[in-house]
Amino acid sequence: MGKVVVMNHVTLDGVMQGPGRPDEDTRGGFSDGGWAVPYADQATVQKMGERMGPDHAFLFGRRTYGQLLASWNAQGGPFKEALNNTPKYVATRDPATRLEWPNSMLLHGDVPAAVQELRESFASNLVIMGSGVLIRALMAAGQIDEYLLMIHPVVLGNGQQLFAGGTKTPLRLIEADHTSTGVLMALYTPDKPG
Repeated sequence: MGKVVVMNHVTLDGVMQGPGRPDEDTRGGFSDGGWAVPYADQATVQKMGERMGPDHAFLFGRRTYGQLLASWNAQGGPFKEALNNTPKYVATRDPATRLEWPNSMLLHGDVPAAVQELRESFASNLVIMGSGVLIRALMAAGQIDEYLLMIHPVVLGNGQQLFAGGTKTPLRLIEADHTSTGVLMALYTPDKPG
């Protein structure tokens, strides 16, 4: 059975909004986009690649899917082909949502149940990047197996937070390392009573 793995960049105060570009996600008047760029290095790319595995698929919320794929398809580079060729499952409340990029399938209705079916039929990891609403829904349903968080040494004081919404989940630190730019790469699993 495949694992559901969250991989996200967050600030010390838990903000996940707009890490890559100033205009990436300006909801709510957010003007601090691009905060992760000064801390980018090969160590985080390598760590994320290790968790993905060779035959992974992506789980995205509709907003992340649209923004991520549009950005990489416009700029090209090494991630464009990889994103387009990888299976992508997109969660949305609107069953009429059009998916513009190749290898994309719509998930709607009971998304946690649909993800459970995917897990049972998929041997590799199902990777979530961005997609805060999807993460919180799957977290509440106990559907997330690992959290790989790249915790950046910056505090923004505003913006969409990864763990907003009131769901409580105890986590266990499995491994931690840091980059030369001060990013803490921390791998957590749910700490299930046993």
